[in-house]
Order: sequence, then C-alpha cells, then structure tokens
Amino acid sequence: MNFETIWTAAREWFVNADVWGWAGLALVGAVLGLAVRDRFFSTDNILRNVPVVGHLRYLLIELGPELRQYIVAGNREEAPFNREERDWIYRSARGENNTFGFGTDDQVYGVGYPIIKHAVFPHGDVAHSGTSKDKAAPIPSAKVLGEAHGRKLAWRPPSIVNISAMSFGSLGQNAVESLNRGAAMAGCYHNTGEGGLSPHHRHGADVIYQVGTGYFGCRDAEGRFSIDALQRTIDGAPVRGIEIKLSQGAKPGKGGILPGRKVTAEIAAARGVREGQDCISPNSHSAFKDVPSMVRFIESVAAATGLPVGVKSAIGHLSFWEELAAHMKSSKKGPDWITIDGGEGGTGAAPLTFADHVSLPFKVGFTRVYRIFLDHRITERVAWIGSGKLGFPDRAIVGFALGCDLINMAREPMLSIGCIQAQKCHTDHCPAGVATQNKRLQRGVDPDVASIRYARFAESLRAEILAVTHAAGYEHPSQFTARDIEVGAGPGTFKTLEEVYGYTPAKVEYAA
Repeated sequence: MNFETIWTAAREWFVNADVWGWAGLALVGAVLGLAVRDRFFSTDNILRNVPVVGHLRYLLIELGPELRQYIVAGNREEAPFNREERDWIYRSARGENNTFGFGTDDQVYGVGYPIIKHAVFPHGDVAHSGTSKDKAAPIPSAKVLGEAHGRKLAWRPPSIVNISAMSFGSLGQNAVESLNRGAAMAGCYHNTGEGGLSPHHRHGADVIYQVGTGYFGCRDAEGRFSIDALQRTIDGAPVRGIEIKLSQGAKPGKGGILPGRKVTAEIAAARGVREGQDCISPNSHSAFKDVPSMVRFIESVAAATGLPVGVKSAIGHLSFWEELAAHMKSSKKGPDWITIDGGEGGTGAAPLTFADHVSLPFKVGFTRVYRIFLDHRITERVAWIGSGKLGFPDRAIVGFALGCDLINMAREPMLSIGCIQAQKCHTDHCPAGVATQNKRLQRGVDPDVASIRYARFAESLRAEILAVTHAAGYEHPSQFTARDIEVGAGPGTFKTLEEVYGYTPAKVEYAA
C-alpha cells in the first residue's frame, strides 16, 4: 500500500464520515494527546510510566469516599458519623420510622460503651415513643443564663438541645436560613458563629451572637472591638446572649482566613469588612490578654447590652481554668456560661494535625474543667454547655450526667437538612449545597423543606432524650448523675462515670 492509496482512503473517509466517526477521531486524538502529555511533560511518577491508564488511580482515589460510604463500609465503620447514625438523623428529619429492628449490632462490651441505668419504677404516666410522633416537648434549660450574675436580660433557653456556632460564609445562605427557621419551629436557639449576624439569621429563632478574634460585626475600621458597633448590630435583632469564642475543638489556637474571592458583598456586610479583600481571624483576642482583662471585657459587654455573656473554648492546658475559677470565686464576676468544645468537633476546614491531635476530646476536656469549678464550689454560678458529636440521645445523656446543662450541635443539624457527609466542606463544592457559597449548588437546599426537617430532627432528639430520662426515673435530663451511666472498662467490666472521672455533678434544682 503506497502513500497515494492511503491519502485517497483518508480523503474519502473525511468526506463521508458521520458525526460518530468524527467523535471517534476526536476521542483518539484526545487520548494520544494525553498520552504525550503524561509521558513527556507530567511531573507525576505514575503518569510518566503509565500514561493515560495511570489516571484511573486518581479517579478511584477521588471516588473512594463515596465507594466506601455506599458499598464497602459496614453500618458502624465510617467516621465521623457512621451509616446507622446518619440513618437515624435522616429518618427523624423526614418524619419516618427511626426505630431499628432485631436488636443492637453495636459492640456492647467495647471499652467506653455507655449503658444508661433504667429505674424499676419510671417517671410519669405518659409513654414516649422517642420519635417525631410524640407530642413536641421543648425541655427548657434547668438554669437561667445570667441569673447568677444579675444580668438585666437573663434568659432561660426553652430547649436543652440547640444549634452550635456555624458562620454564614462557612454555610450557604439557604442552609443558614433553613436552620434558623427550623430552630424557630422547634424552640431552639441558633448560634451565629464568628462570621457575624446576617439577614439569614433573622427568620424567627432566638440567636446567640458569637464574637471571635476578628470581631466580625462588632469592629471598627481598624478591626478592633467596638462596643458601639456591637450595639448597632444587635439592636432590634433577636439576640439573647453573646458568646466570646476563645477557641474551637477542630482547630484551637489557630486563626483563619476567608479568601477575598469568597468575600461577597453580603458576607462583607455581615462581617463589617471590605468586599473582595481577605478576611482574617487572628490567633488570639486583642481586646484582652489574660484572665482579669477577659473578665473585665465580659462585664463591660454585659453592662452595655444587659445580655448574658459566655465563653466557648476547646481544652488544652488547665492553668487558665484554674485561674478563671479562682478569679470568679473571689470577684463574683465572669462568664454566665462556659461552652466546652470537644476535639472531635467539626469545622469547614482545618489542618490535619489540628483536627486530629490538638485539644482534648469532649469527655476528657469537659470533666477536667468541671472538676476545677466543682472544687471551687462555683459550678452552680455557670451554665455548662457541651459540644462535640453530642447530637444523639445516648451521647447527650452522657453529657448531662457529667454536668452539662445544654447541648450544642453542628454537623447533626447539617445532616438533617441534607448534608451527605461528602467531606467537601473545604472545597466550596459541597454536593448537597449546605457548606458552599456556590449559588448553583446552594439551590439543592430548599428552606421551605429543610427547615421542617431540622425541626423534626430536634423534636425527635428531645423526645428520645425525654423517653430515656423518664425510663431512668427522672423528670428532667439535668437530674442525671454520674452514677446513672456505666461505661465499658475492659473485658466484662463496667464502671460508673463517677468511678472513671472522679465526681458526680452538683445537683441542679429543676422546677417544671
């Protein structure tokens, strides 16, 4: 076959080729081009040695989480939330049957496995199914925030389970609106996160306004805290308390930056920064530097606003808490509540070492701080809030048995409004539209539907907490003690929380 014959055949093919022929030629050309690029220009070892086919490795790595989630992993193998846990949230949020059949498949003899002791004679005459079918039970806080320090606008939260700090900017506007509307339906409060008070936080729910190191929404032109700016922000808003964020469980002691490309006009307005410019959260506060100045700062904010003021922190060194407890005991001043955030808590983005190894997990961190205040006999002057994967009935009850008065939840509410645990929060490509500012993806969250789902989830969670509380012989979850829960402590061995952590919480009086 000579060149002329080949040329003639090629010319006839080009003249007579249909769309499929051209598509095939384009595909062959693309593969050949990719092969040349991989072999001669790529800096990747695998692609240089195995052109084209090597890309399958990276495709499988990319699809790995989805393959494990839906095909490979067992019901209780995944993290941070396994399939059973997600299933319970999804069913509760949709108003479906959230019970499970044929007994537990959990490792009941595992170390740390909690067993809640029931009473032979349960409390009350009303049986609770522990589902959204139960009559809504708000379960108010046993403590009044700010009462011990005489705050002018002291407030009793109407729900013991609430929405933890998640900023507008980390979550999309539809997600924030859905959670706020759902919180209003369920009687929960909604913590703004440190990203400021946006219009999406104003759909009916009580709000806890969080103040972080960037002082977003309460800063002057130089980024310093401004009490005047704070008062302008909360004026006319449903703010019931102010929380000073010292650190968070997923990345304590580390500031953050929201790149300028993500700082939209709406986010800039909520945070009090310039549109399109990098939005920086420093590592630490500039308004105070030690315990005495922090207490003075808290008291000045409370005096100016009349609102109760609390602090949120992850737990590392304990010297700060020793000093704070001693200062509060002697001065009779200080935070109205303390939120302890466990190291297992989540965030939109964090360096791996911070997420995995910095700050103590909830039960360890909370108990160490609570014991300090218990030793100083001032636990009753503070409301205690726990956060860090506590949005399930058993974990919440363990929290109450250790001394929590309230529970804050973040990722569980996200799951209730459609999050699928794709773990793409840090990429701005959340496929469910929850943790993204991408307008196209945000359309996946319909506030009319998602708000109802969060409300159902919160009500189901409270109903099951109340059902177990009554089964244990109590009227209110705050009445649980560390003697009411036992945890696995080795082969065939269980110990009470009191034996493990060395205390049982101070008694909290509850009046229905």
